[in-house]
Amino acid sequence: MKEIKVGLIGFGTIGAGVVKILKKNQEVIQKRLGATVSVVKIADLDITTDRGIEIEEGVLTTSVEEIVDNPEIDIVVELIGGYEPARTFLLNAIKNKKHVVTANKALLAKHGDELFERVEENGLAIGFEASIGGAIPIIRSIRESFVANRIHILEGIVNGTANYILSKMSDENCDFDVALKEAQEKGFAEADPTFDIEGIDSAHKIAVLTRIAYGTPVKFEDIKVSGITHITSDDIECAKEFGYRIKLLAISKYDGNAIDLRVHPAMIPSSHPMANVNGVLNAIRVCDDLMEENILAGHGAGELPTGSAVVGDIVEIARNILSNAKDRVPASSFQKTEIKPIPLKDMSAIESEYFLRFNVLDKPGVLSKISGILGDHSISIESMIQKGRGEEGKAVSLVMMCHRSSEGNIQKALNEIEQLDVVCGKSNLIRVEK
Repeated sequence: MKEIKVGLIGFGTIGAGVVKILKKNQEVIQKRLGATVSVVKIADLDITTDRGIEIEEGVLTTSVEEIVDNPEIDIVVELIGGYEPARTFLLNAIKNKKHVVTANKALLAKHGDELFERVEENGLAIGFEASIGGAIPIIRSIRESFVANRIHILEGIVNGTANYILSKMSDENCDFDVALKEAQEKGFAEADPTFDIEGIDSAHKIAVLTRIAYGTPVKFEDIKVSGITHITSDDIECAKEFGYRIKLLAISKYDGNAIDLRVHPAMIPSSHPMANVNGVLNAIRVCDDLMEENILAGHGAGELPTGSAVVGDIVEIARNILSNAKDRVPASSFQKTEIKPIPLKDMSAIESEYFLRFNVLDKPGVLSKISGILGDHSISIESMIQKGRGEEGKAVSLVMMCHRSSEGNIQKALNEIEQLDVVCGKSNLIRVEK
């Protein structure tokens, strides 16, 4: 039986998951593939720590060159993360005519164009299903299942850490810091959770999805990003009263002329399926001209879910090798000659409904001053809640839900409102996505 030989760079959580799956489900993989898949080399800086897996003698190494320069290895899998040396390792593997698999969304967001170009030049394949949504087959769906569909909206809960925190705040009425601490204790958040809670990880993922959905290069630094650190338990409770839940959304909308690309917390109706994707689960909503709406949901992270996606890519490439198929699916979903720049919509031009929360002194005339400024900028109020009564000199929360308006008008209005002597501190804005 033919043997497909794999080299693994990175033996952390996901790398260990890949090896476990290939060993545990070796028989079912052989039955479906018609060949064996063997991990013949694993490179990592730490080859002494016990991962709970029996590894054959001679497989572990600290030298990546033993993988990328090994003529017998068919597929190189990169699971170390970050920009460098991951980029160099993959480029060297491609140069040596090896197919590659990666779960590295940050690398793809910044250097995806370069990697895709090198892979196609060499008649090779690149798998990156595990880079977004863990076990959710969103990459394969866009590249193959939806190949005839004109996608116009991608909207996703694509970071399990942020979703766990917001879910806990919603379900247990706790503060952000409490939810973050528990997420770290349970291993759902890193010691430094910045990329997750500030929306950077989600932005990496929506950049990659936008690239393959619309056939356009995306500069990661052009994506408008805000995280969840400013979300309070008061915001969560007010959202419930208005009939919404707060989620960190990665959004990409294409109207045929420009792409609206952003990451930020958003209120979505409690009745919508996306609102009920909780804990560390992920979900991605795809809208197009043929299906209207599809929602793919599942485990977005973890040793086995993400490892499963990596193994899926390995097996898909192995099938190409066995059938001697080349360029079956373009690396970036579109033919190289059809990759065209599409402008990004200016943030000030987007339109939405808005949730606004102000800390104001409980005095007569406060509402009229704020509503007057909003009215001056063509913003109308749908409903309003005042939380409690303030003691003299102390602030209370004034919460408003505003009808659809432009971001530019909202920001101008908020700048004026925050200058009022009855407004204490910065206001809080959450966009509403229906």
